[in-house]
Amino acid sequence: MKIFDTHAHYDDEAFDDDREELLKSVRASGVEAIVDIACSMETSRLMPAFISRYDFMYGTVGVHPDDVCGLTVADMDELARLSEEDKIIAIGEIGLDHSRDDVNKELQKKWFAAQLDLARELDLPISIHSRDAAKDTLDVMRAEHAENIGGVMHCFGYGVEMARQFLDMGYYLGIGGVVTFKNGRKLKEVVEYAPLDRIVLETDCPYLSPVPFRGKRNHSGNLTYVVSEIASLKGLSEEQVCETAYKNAQALYRI
Repeated sequence: MKIFDTHAHYDDEAFDDDREELLKSVRASGVEAIVDIACSMETSRLMPAFISRYDFMYGTVGVHPDDVCGLTVADMDELARLSEEDKIIAIGEIGLDHSRDDVNKELQKKWFAAQLDLARELDLPISIHSRDAAKDTLDVMRAEHAENIGGVMHCFGYGVEMARQFLDMGYYLGIGGVVTFKNGRKLKEVVEYAPLDRIVLETDCPYLSPVPFRGKRNHSGNLTYVVSEIASLKGLSEEQVCETAYKNAQALYRI
């Protein structure tokens, strides 16, 4: 089985001690492609050089909602320039995160909309982070006609009704370790509901390890547990899940 990890953070310091050894192991386990996702201006600037070290790795540029404070129009221009670098294939992760009390919702919405506009101008798909912000995310996406941009709802965490609305806009759903959790019933229902051709695999590593490694550092090799759970929920073979999810990832990122 060949696996495509559509959302990882191997540039994270959590991998500094054993990154090369781990990636060799991950590759040997059947992971054939990985997209490393930027979260800030700093990680966006470093991304082209980082992914150039690995022929199986692609990257994105973009600013996570937790890091939008202080952004400027000049930063959007810089992201546009960075997007022209080799193997930069999307804008992300961008979006809204209202999980904290101190969040500036209007500032997040402003820069989410700005980066949606950027992706449209660049003709690049987007990776969207949305946490505790379902309605606001949909409202911004609809106002910006995000159905014409395309992309993935990263680490999808809402229920079937929200899944339907994002699917109707043409978006893929990123499914990772949470689907294996005992308290992940809502996501299990989404996986049962969603067409297989709209699902992509992701780790969000080093975060969100699946059972039986929950709480430990995650990596792409753990996606076999996610595949197994999706196959069980949908009554399909693991090979079929992997094959379809791989094709979906290629379509999502246009590679």
